[in-house]
Amino acid sequence: MLLSYSTWGMPTVPIDVAVAHCAALGFDGLELAVIPGWVTDAATLGPGERRRIRRLYDKHALALCGLSGNTPLLAPDPGEHRRNVARFRGYLDLAAELQRPGERLAVSTTSGGRPPEWDAVKGRLAARVGELAEHARQAGVVVAMEPHVGAALSRPEQVLWLLDQVDSPALSVHFDVSHFNVQGMDMEDVVARLAPRSIHTHVKDERGRAPDHEFLVPGEGEMDYVRYLRAMDHAGYAGHIVVEISVMVQRRPGYDPLAAATRSYRVLADAFPAAGVPRPPAAPTGGPVAGREASAPATNQGRREDV
Repeated sequence: MLLSYSTWGMPTVPIDVAVAHCAALGFDGLELAVIPGWVTDAATLGPGERRRIRRLYDKHALALCGLSGNTPLLAPDPGEHRRNVARFRGYLDLAAELQRPGERLAVSTTSGGRPPEWDAVKGRLAARVGELAEHARQAGVVVAMEPHVGAALSRPEQVLWLLDQVDSPALSVHFDVSHFNVQGMDMEDVVARLAPRSIHTHVKDERGRAPDHEFLVPGEGEMDYVRYLRAMDHAGYAGHIVVEISVMVQRRPGYDPLAAATRSYRVLADAFPAAGVPRPPAAPTGGPVAGREASAPATNQGRREDV
């Protein structure tokens, strides 16, 4: 497995600074957040800047491990839905433009909606996800759906149902275990069910049970990373373990995105050997990350408190 970070926790940090900082810490990869409100909003990246960002990753030997393109897919207003679909298709096209030969980047998103709505909206969600998965298939990339404690798609059985309904090689799971931990689900059971179907991950720390829960910086809460890594390894997952810093944390007075990345690296880097899970050897600075294939990304359109 590889240890990576997400620029979701760095909405205002210049991408040059984010890449250099995460590479210097020792992360293997960096997920790129491309939604409105982030400095790397896809709508603001011209062709030259897109090529420069890709070269920047290569220069610092960081894998581009996916795009975080969180866009609600259950908007009830038809006009808003059309805009959301157009935006997300743009993220899929950007992933296809950025990926290297042999890579298959994923763009992650949640469903939108709320948990009690699942039965009423699941058919509509399957149809909409199916259309986006076909666009992704033609582009050679992947849609990664993230079950979220606050969204209509919130439980393991729901995302597995969605995969079976759509039945596309361009649809996978973006697996953030924290959303199941705060629902009080057994970690090993959830990992066993979802890790084999997942292309990408997020981890954070957490405390409490939904709806009275907090998402935290790694090392601040109740998350057992050694237990998690062992379960993921046992399930056969070999991709990126990607640290995401929640908007709950970002809204703290004095939030320091670089300090959060530094603490996250120390906590997770220590957990890998403690779990007996190896990471690939570091690549020489200035070249691509040897043997490290990119997987996927995810998050929410807009800055939700519970992400």
